[in-house]
Amino acid sequence: MSELKKLSLFINGEFITSKTKNYTDAYNPSTGEVIAKVPCCTKEEVHDAISAAKAAYPSWSETPILKRTQILYNMRNLIEKHMDELTHLVALENGKVWDEAQGDVLKAKEGTEQAIAAPSLNMGESLMNASKGYDTVSTHEPLGVFAGIVPFNFPAMIPMGWMAPICIVTGNTMVIKAASFVPQSALRFAELWKEAGLPDGVLNIVTCSREEAEILLTHPDIRGVSFVGSTNVGKHIYALAASHGKRVQALCEAKNHSLVMNDAQIERTAAGILNSAFGCAGERCMALPVVVVEDKIADRLVSELVKQSKSIKIGPAYDKSSKLGPVINEMHRKSILRWIEKGIEEGAELILDGRDVTIEGYEKGFYLAPTIFDHVKPGMSIGEQEIFGPVLCIKRVSSFEEGLEVMNSNPLANGSVIYTQSGYFSREFAMRTDAGMVGIHIPRFIITVDKNRSCILIDDRIGCS
Repeated sequence: MSELKKLSLFINGEFITSKTKNYTDAYNPSTGEVIAKVPCCTKEEVHDAISAAKAAYPSWSETPILKRTQILYNMRNLIEKHMDELTHLVALENGKVWDEAQGDVLKAKEGTEQAIAAPSLNMGESLMNASKGYDTVSTHEPLGVFAGIVPFNFPAMIPMGWMAPICIVTGNTMVIKAASFVPQSALRFAELWKEAGLPDGVLNIVTCSREEAEILLTHPDIRGVSFVGSTNVGKHIYALAASHGKRVQALCEAKNHSLVMNDAQIERTAAGILNSAFGCAGERCMALPVVVVEDKIADRLVSELVKQSKSIKIGPAYDKSSKLGPVINEMHRKSILRWIEKGIEEGAELILDGRDVTIEGYEKGFYLAPTIFDHVKPGMSIGEQEIFGPVLCIKRVSSFEEGLEVMNSNPLANGSVIYTQSGYFSREFAMRTDAGMVGIHIPRFIITVDKNRSCILIDDRIGCS
């Protein structure tokens, strides 16, 4: 058996072999096999990455914005050129099926394309004669070094679509702590950024444990932190970084709900719900893990959900016929299993049990089949806390008003959606739901900011002065 490859850090434009003695395993979720050793880098190496970003900042911040955007054009073209390679890499280390992995990479490309609009988005404002003989001018200026701390579930989109492009094009530099479960995608993107013409030190990638990562939250040369992950970690990051004068953006857990009215079209509604609930194996903050349905239509909808769920093909991520891939690792699979047991203990009715699933030829993979709970009541944690897996909960209500009340009592309402043929209820829902992102007949995937929910903690000033 060949020796497992040890991954590197990316600091100051070079792949660096870490001096650490501590490595963690990166798995292929489809097979359960270890595919790489990931360094838990030293504190000195985190400092090295920050120093490289700081050293690159003066020259990069003074680079004309049109020259910066040209590098993003180059990067956009490189992503397109290497689309299949990047898609396979995401599928290999994350477990997303092919179409989902490609969507992950496409979102990184779209984020790069959006950042190319920086010459317009970054323009300032002026006001003539604000007072007699005085004019005012405001400008958007880069700040310095930013840190990105990212989760495992979108190895391409979050670090290389949401964070890096806009940070880079606005003249800032960056250190990203890649998710240790899935660092290979970020490292390959970093290599492509260098090929696109990005100067050394502007983008740096490290993998490390919590102790080393906290340097990014307290270091005096870090001006701001962007985070996506669990709520407990997000609150800690927000409090610690803010207490050290950093600008902080923390996107945390969600438990999104849909409302299905009596007049909804059953088959299309069920298909839309399942695509959102079980896509990416439920490992995404914009999954739809809870259905709130009116009693009159509930039995028919539940029957259709079970029927369609049973037809979903489960298989390895890189098999293009697979529609549901594995979850990220065995530890997370066991966490989901504990949640299913919790739902049974709380009295929810398990109507589709996905725990006992084996894929021929991939028996050691981290698979779970679609799982559905019916009659989930208020107070049951299974319907209120994020599970991050292919588990769907059904809550039955008697009316639109009761359904809206159930949904608005949910503190983790990142998004919400209604299924109805009524224009009146569609508008009422859009106006009265407390969720940050609202869909009519389809869950909404364009990310905006909802500061009234505990799933997002944010400082409005992040990114510019």
